[in-house]
Amino acid sequence: MVSMIGLVVIGIRLLTPEDPPVLLLKEEDGTRSLPIWIGNQEAAAIASALEDEVPARPMTHDLLAAVLTMVEPGVGLVVISAMEEGVYQAELHAGGSIIDARPSDCVAIALRLGWPIQCPRELMDQVGVEVEEASTDEVEAFRAFLDSVSADDFEDDNPSSEED
Repeated sequence: MVSMIGLVVIGIRLLTPEDPPVLLLKEEDGTRSLPIWIGNQEAAAIASALEDEVPARPMTHDLLAAVLTMVEPGVGLVVISAMEEGVYQAELHAGGSIIDARPSDCVAIALRLGWPIQCPRELMDQVGVEVEEASTDEVEAFRAFLDSVSADDFEDDNPSSEED
């Protein structure tokens, strides 16, 4: 039998503005996380669920969550099942069926329905990374910094460095 561990959504992170968003899933009783690079639309869907935002009209993940509630009136399950050639695999367990899906879509739905998210312990052992959580003081200091700067503070002091 495969040993499973519960995962908690830490949030979405942007490493740089050019990079795709990263979904961080942390093991419930540990310090490791699964970093999963996802698309911008999926990141927005996950972020809106984390913020408990309710759109004026249902979005795709809201629609699918409503359909799954009819199929599986109880609690379903999301499993981040494997990583194959650098791509995470996931499954949505609902109504006695297992549906292959992208991890980002599964997480967006799980957040809307309150479904648990799990992965095999072996997967976390293979690809999990230690992620330091920022302290409240660091976050507040960063917010204060952002409030105190303007775009003019980032002007290029050396305009001749551009190549022709």
